[in-house]
Amino acid sequence: MTKKELENKLIELCKKNIKSCSYEELYTALLNITEEESAKHVEAVTGRKLYYISAEFLIGKLLSNNLINLGLYDDVKKLLEANGKSMAELEETEPEPSLGNGGLGRLAACFLDSLATLNLPGDGIGLRYHCGLFRQNFNNNLQNETPDFWLGDDSWAKKTEKVYPVSLAGKNYEARLYKIAVTGYEGRTNCLNLFDLDTIDPSVIGDGISFDKNDIEKNLTLFLYPDDSDDAGRILRIYQQYLMVSAGAQMILEDAVERGSDLHDLADYAAVQINDTHPSMVIPELIRLLTEKGIEFEEAVEIVTKVCAYTNHTILAEALEKWPRHFLETVVPQLMPIIEKLNHIVCDKYNDQAVAIIDQWQNVHMANMDIHFTHSTNGVAALHTEILKNSELNHFYRLYPERFNNKTNGITFRRWLLKCNPELTAYIEKLIGPGFKKDASELEKLAAFADDEKVLKQIMKIKKNNKKAFAQWLEAKQGITVNENSMFMIQSKRLHEYKRQQLNLLYLIHQYYEIKAGHLPKKPITAVFGAKAAPAYTIAKDIIHALLTLSEVIAADPEVSKWLQIVFIENYNVAAAEKMIPACDLSEQISLASKEASGTGNMKFMLNGALTLGTMDGANVEIAEAVGEENIYIFGQSSNQVIRRYAQGDYCAKEWYEADSNIKRAINFLTSEAMLGAGCADNLYRLQNELIYKDWFQTLPDFNAYVVRKNQAVEDYALNQKDWAKRALINISKAGQFSSDRTIAEYNDEIWHLG
Repeated sequence: MTKKELENKLIELCKKNIKSCSYEELYTALLNITEEESAKHVEAVTGRKLYYISAEFLIGKLLSNNLINLGLYDDVKKLLEANGKSMAELEETEPEPSLGNGGLGRLAACFLDSLATLNLPGDGIGLRYHCGLFRQNFNNNLQNETPDFWLGDDSWAKKTEKVYPVSLAGKNYEARLYKIAVTGYEGRTNCLNLFDLDTIDPSVIGDGISFDKNDIEKNLTLFLYPDDSDDAGRILRIYQQYLMVSAGAQMILEDAVERGSDLHDLADYAAVQINDTHPSMVIPELIRLLTEKGIEFEEAVEIVTKVCAYTNHTILAEALEKWPRHFLETVVPQLMPIIEKLNHIVCDKYNDQAVAIIDQWQNVHMANMDIHFTHSTNGVAALHTEILKNSELNHFYRLYPERFNNKTNGITFRRWLLKCNPELTAYIEKLIGPGFKKDASELEKLAAFADDEKVLKQIMKIKKNNKKAFAQWLEAKQGITVNENSMFMIQSKRLHEYKRQQLNLLYLIHQYYEIKAGHLPKKPITAVFGAKAAPAYTIAKDIIHALLTLSEVIAADPEVSKWLQIVFIENYNVAAAEKMIPACDLSEQISLASKEASGTGNMKFMLNGALTLGTMDGANVEIAEAVGEENIYIFGQSSNQVIRRYAQGDYCAKEWYEADSNIKRAINFLTSEAMLGAGCADNLYRLQNELIYKDWFQTLPDFNAYVVRKNQAVEDYALNQKDWAKRALINISKAGQFSSDRTIAEYNDEIWHLG
C-alpha cells in the first residue's frame, strides 16, 4: 500500500480529512486497514501446523506493532504528522488487551510473532478474558484490585460464528471462537484463537474483583487466574482450563480433517505445544475425542504422544499444578476414566509413586501426565533444564532422557527494539544496516564500534533522551517527577518472594541510613518498580506496601530525597514496559539462584543498553557468558550452594539477622516510627517477621554481596560514562542470541517440524 493509497483509505473510512479526525476515528480506521492488509498475508497450510496452547498471551497494544510488521508504520507516522497528529497520542487511544500476567504470557506473545515472521504455520489457543488479571491501583500505600475492562466496540478479537460444545459438570456450554490476526515482520499472518461464552456477565462483579465463583455461566472467562485461595476458586480454574482445551482440541481435529487427515495420521498435520501445566488436560481430551471417532484407546494414546510436547516453566514445586481427584470428577467426569487409564499404564510400567499421575492422596499431577504422554519436555534456559534433569524432574529424566531438551527463551525484537526504542533502532541501522531487524545475530557487528568515542557518546545521548521521555510519561501518568540525571535502576516483573523485590527493599533502606550518615552515593539513584501481586498473595502485597511506604518516608526527608527516590509504576503492563525499558541504566535480575526458570525482562533490558545486576540464575547465566564478566554485575550464591542449603535444611534467617548489624538495622526499620507513621502496622510487622523467622528465598545470605555489587555499579556509572557506554554497546551487540526467532527456529528444527 502506497502512502497515497493509505491517505485515501483513511479519508474514505473516516468520511472526512485527516486533520478533522479524532484520534478514536483514526484508530478505528487504521485498525480496519491493518486487518485488511494482514489478511493478504494469510497462507494455506500444506503440512504440519503448530497449536500453541497457553492460559495467557500478554500481547500488548497491537496497532503500531502490526504497522511495523506490515511495513506501514513510517508512512502512517509521517501522514499523521503532516496533518498535525501525533503517533504517540494515537497509541494512547488503543486499549491494551488484558490477556496475560507476566513472563509466561509475554513469551507466548513473542513466540506467535516469531512464528509468523519465520513463515511458520502456527496459531495460539487461549481464552478471551473480559477483565484480565486486574487493574492495579494504590491507596494508602496498599495494592487494590479492580476489573480491567478492556473489551470495547473496536477490538482486535473478532467474533466468529463458530462455536464448539463443551460439557462442564454435566452441563453443556457453547465455546465461541474469537480470532486475532498475528502479523509477522515481512512474513505471514497467523492467528490467535480465543474462546469465550456468550453468557458472561460482568455485572456479577462486586467490590473490587470479588464475584460469585459458583455462577459459571456468568463468570467463567471474567478473570485470568481467579483467586484460588478457596475450593470454589480452584475449581473455577479447572472450568477455565477445560473450556480452553476442549474447544481447542475440537478445533485442531476439525482443522486437520479439513486439510486431509484421517486422524490416524494426526501427527502429520498437527503439533501441540503445552505451555506450562494449565493446558495439560488437552492430552486426555484429545484421546477422548479420538476414541469417540472410532480410534482404539492404545492407538489414540500413541497418536497424542506424537502430537503433543510440553514446556516446563518452573522449578517451584507449588507451581506444578495438581488437582484433587474429586475436583476433576466434579467438573470433567468424562476425562477421569481416560486419566485413570493413563495412570494404570504408568503404574504398570514403573513401580515408583514419584512418577504416578494419581498419587496416594488422590491428587492428579498434571506435569507428570505431560511428561509421560508427550514426546518432548523442554526447559527454558540452560541452567533451568539442567536443574530439571538432575534434581526436580530427575525421576522422569532417568525414564526418558531422550525427551528432555533445552530451549532458552527469547524476545521479539520488533516489539522490544523497533517499536519501543525507535531512536536506538535508527542509529543501529545507520551503523550496521537494516539486516538485524530480520536476523538479530547481525547485532554482533556493533562490537566493531566499542572504542569509537563518537558512537559511545551517541549511545549515551539516546539513553538520556529515553530517560527524559520516560520521566515525561511518568509525570503525565502518575504525577511523579523524577531526576532525569539520576541513575535509573529498574526491577519490573511479577511480585514474588523468589524474585526478591524484598532484597531490593532492604538495600534501599540501607542506602537511606548511609545517606543519613553522610555516606553519599556517587550518583543520585532512582529505583523504579513495576509489579502486580496476586490478590491472595499476602506477603507479596506486604512487600509492595513496604516499598510504597518507604518511598513516602524518603520523599518527606530533604536530606535523603535529593539522593534517593523510589517509584512504583501503577498497573504495570506492556505499554509501561515499552516506556521504562529503554530508559533503564541498571537492570535488576536478582532472583534466588536456581529459582527463576529463565526470565525475559533481562533480555529486553540488555537489548536496550542496560547493564544487568543479577544472580547466576535462569538466562542470566547465558547473558553473563555472552557479554563477559566485565560487562555484567553478578553477585550471590550459586545455584548449587542454594540447592545444597535447601537439602541440608540448615538455613536459619534469625541467625543472619542477629549476626549482621546492617541486616538487622534494615529489617528493624520496617517497623520504625517513620514507617509506621506512613504505613500499616499489620503489613509491616508481618513482613518483618517473615524476613526474620522464615526468609524462604534466602534474602539475607545474599544481602551484603548485593550491596557491594550495586554500589560498585553506581560508582562505575558515575565516574566513567564512556566505559559504561562501551559496556552497554557490548550488551546490545550480544543480545542477538536472545531473539525469539532463534528460540522458535530451535523448537521447529528439534520438536515441531512444521510445514
